[in-house]
Amino acid sequence: MAGKGTPATALLTKHKVAHTLHSYDHDPRAESYGLEAVEALGLEAARVFKTLVADVDGKLTVGVVPVTGSLDLKALAAAAGGKKARMADPAAAQRATGYVLGGISPLGHRSRLPVVVDESASGFPTVYCSAGRRGLEVELAPGDLVRLTGAVVAPIAG
Repeated sequence: MAGKGTPATALLTKHKVAHTLHSYDHDPRAESYGLEAVEALGLEAARVFKTLVADVDGKLTVGVVPVTGSLDLKALAAAAGGKKARMADPAAAQRATGYVLGGISPLGHRSRLPVVVDESASGFPTVYCSAGRRGLEVELAPGDLVRLTGAVVAPIAG
């Protein structure tokens, strides 16, 4: 995997967290990055999570929800201790995380951002999320995801 590392994979390695990387050929025409990963890797959709960046009362906040659902902005705001949330400007999300859209991982951000993981992740032995670039997913225990990101776990999927 030389030359394919990302800040997310470096963080996992540094903390000696058990994980498995799954790569696939990203199709630039794919309408949904998450559903593309589900299809390409033959995964159970409920176990694949997307990383979305929102603006909660002026502070960028990360929501991690199943690819089959949507981010409930009111629930995210409440979980983050805020009043109002809206999706973040894509350029601001890319700057703050250091990742490109479709490859934003909940791990290894350039700036430390609050993270909220949907409670459904806790129901699986492992979950999948972006490893920091399009076409690369990481499988890890939800508890490790929460611990490494300092996440709050809450019902934020719509």
